[in-house]
Amino acid sequence: MTRLPSPPLLLITDRRLARGDLADVVGAACAGGVRWISLREKDLPKAEQIALVARLRIVTAPWGARLTLHGTPELARAAGADGVHLSGGGDAAAARALLGPDALVGLSAHSLAEAAVAAPGVLDYLTASPVFPTTSKPGHGPALGVAGLGAFARTSSVPVIALAGIDADTLPICFRAGAKGVAVMGGIMRAEDPAAIVATLLAGIPPHAI
Repeated sequence: MTRLPSPPLLLITDRRLARGDLADVVGAACAGGVRWISLREKDLPKAEQIALVARLRIVTAPWGARLTLHGTPELARAAGADGVHLSGGGDAAAARALLGPDALVGLSAHSLAEAAVAAPGVLDYLTASPVFPTTSKPGHGPALGVAGLGAFARTSSVPVIALAGIDADTLPICFRAGAKGVAVMGGIMRAEDPAAIVATLLAGIPPHAI
């Protein structure tokens, strides 16, 4: 199993929310302390996603950040990404077989049944969402809340990453509920100063989680 990046703060991209060029936003987030980014631009043609990974690699590599891709393992491999994040129901075993033992392989989970069958030797993490209501993806729900996130954390044999509605106030709550990391999209994408937002978020991560 691949160790989660440290610190366990996952930045998920959305170029439509980004305040300015996506590479500039990601670069600023890395300057603030982000070391794990996943490109989530599924509406783009495959060739454009591959090209965007290459552009982001330029701004993430100097920081030693891991760069993964939301999509198929085949596309992640073609792009030279460090791993893949699969949609709910994705074939994690096939992704692991294709990408190898050093890749980060994650899966979106929306039920305790999915969390219960997550295999530590195959998956590195699950995202549990939506934990809290979010403006980035309105209509997704109902929100799990703290109790729901805690149930995911107790049920899953792999680390659970809390997603949706994560900010400086809710982040510590997620770790207390059992999450091993958090994922943020809009809060960083829309920020006037992504590095400052990241620094504020990182300050709330307990030392034992880093």
